Amino acid sequence: MTKSELWFTELQNENLTIGLRINKILHSEQTEYQTMDVVETEQYGTLLVLDGCVMTTDKDEFVYHEMMAHVALHTHPNPKSVLIVGGGDGGVIREAIKHPSVERAVLAEIDGRVVEVSKQYFPNIASGLSDPRVDVQITDGIKYVENHPGEFDVIFIDSTDPIGPAVGLFAKQFYESVSRALKDDGLFVAQTESPFINQDLIQKVQGDVRDLFPITELYLAYVPTYPTGMWSFTMGSKKYHPLRDQQPIRVTDTKYYTEQVHKAAFALPRFVEELIQK
Repeated sequence: MTKSELWFTELQNENLTIGLRINKILHSEQTEYQTMDVVETEQYGTLLVLDGCVMTTDKDEFVYHEMMAHVALHTHPNPKSVLIVGGGDGGVIREAIKHPSVERAVLAEIDGRVVEVSKQYFPNIASGLSDPRVDVQITDGIKYVENHPGEFDVIFIDSTDPIGPAVGLFAKQFYESVSRALKDDGLFVAQTESPFINQDLIQKVQGDVRDLFPITELYLAYVPTYPTGMWSFTMGSKKYHPLRDQQPIRVTDTKYYTEQVHKAAFALPRFVEELIQK
């Protein structure tokens, strides 16, 4: 059988691309906020693309979603109320509600079409969205955070790349709102791109979060379809430290996250240590 010669290529920056062979295009539309495509790839299964950028795939999504959710939720001793800003595919929600202490999980996603298309084409990733503990709010996440002070134990900033509607999710003013939306012992995690090609962004976020939170830490995971594969997350915490206060393992049905991986994620290569110390 002859393989398709149709390829998806993401221009990850002006000097770097990733290319994936496409078997077929499943969905394509222009939403109110962005272009959205769903394609079936040979290597990574079904792929969600927003504004030309890889968001998630069937084959490697578990790395990002598990490491976004479980590091924070195994740092806080009793997370009951959590908020996911962005993340309309539902992957972080799915992982968060695996924790028995979580009573309420709010998803604040600006583009409702991402939620609906994810339910259709990524049913495994979106499986948690129908859970009775989940409250899906189709709204501007920045405004939602501003309007809900003191409500959440943990907040996740599951943003797209810092372009278009996601730019404001990397601003210091937004992190100030996040701090106000957290309870007195709350913490948050944001995805902060690749240490190889987004050094300026990582340094800015680290500086802004350090100004606002007594505990600021960066950790890493490895997502093959994201630029360079090495991906960073920044945690800001009012009280709990992800290593000193790491909780006993509560969730075992994971494919990437383990108690040992939690610890190892904070063991940074020297060039990353130097990057965040500047």
